[in-house]
Amino acid sequence: MVAPTDTFDDVLPEALRVTSPAPLVDIGANLTHESFARDLPAVLARARAANVTTLILTGTDREHAEQAVALAREHAGLFATAGVHPHDASQWDPALEHAMRELHGQSEVVAVGECGLDFNRNFSTPAEQERAFEAQLGLAAESGKPLFLHERDAGRRMREMLHTWRDDISDAVIHCFTADRETLYGYRDLDLHIGLTGWLCDERRGHHLRELVGEIPMDRLMVETDCPYLLPRNLPAKLKGRRHEPALLPWIVKEIAHWRGMDEAALARATTATALAFFRLPTGETRPATEHEEF
Repeated sequence: MVAPTDTFDDVLPEALRVTSPAPLVDIGANLTHESFARDLPAVLARARAANVTTLILTGTDREHAEQAVALAREHAGLFATAGVHPHDASQWDPALEHAMRELHGQSEVVAVGECGLDFNRNFSTPAEQERAFEAQLGLAAESGKPLFLHERDAGRRMREMLHTWRDDISDAVIHCFTADRETLYGYRDLDLHIGLTGWLCDERRGHHLRELVGEIPMDRLMVETDCPYLLPRNLPAKLKGRRHEPALLPWIVKEIAHWRGMDEAALARATTATALAFFRLPTGETRPATEHEEF
């Protein structure tokens, strides 16, 4: 059930409550994060009010992937991914591979990942990351499902590994792209999709992306919050607690549209069409909630 009106209204200031001119797909929402446990129904209600109609819940390990699947079964318009984040690559073993394979067989799971390489922090060693990533590339080829990829400071090695597998895997998106022009064009050469987040709205570290957004082919561009992380810094009002959420996705779309020099509604329609095709979701309206489930 939707949370009481006072909960719904009080979390987002009036200045931040905007509605997208066309339905949006948030391709990366970490709604299994503990910060959403207390008010998830209200979060979902705010997303719907903002015209963010479809959410892809990121599964970064077995526990969170299983939680994402459970939420997708409970709420219309929610779908899940299932993978092992490079930070947790050291945990990869035959039992975890079997669990991931089982999850990829679930209809609620629409992509393999979040998986990839992160040589910025190296919470798992590069060798462990490559081993886990290689295995998940194999699972993606086996299942035929698209890949939801993470890459940080590892663009060259990521491209090398993807090049080896490119004829065996289907579509793949570089989630939360933050890299440079050379890396972008390397991904374009591999015919990958690109996901943009509120990183673009950060004048401290995202200004270089403003020059690149127009170089991403429209049919390869998708949008995401990566909530509760990466709260946009272009918001006109402060948000208590600074937790990002799907209802704020229109602010990211507005920023992308500005730097591409295009209409916000046209960008919303295009990114949604691309996301629905990428994740192989129904192209019509999201199925209506039943009596016992609400987005």
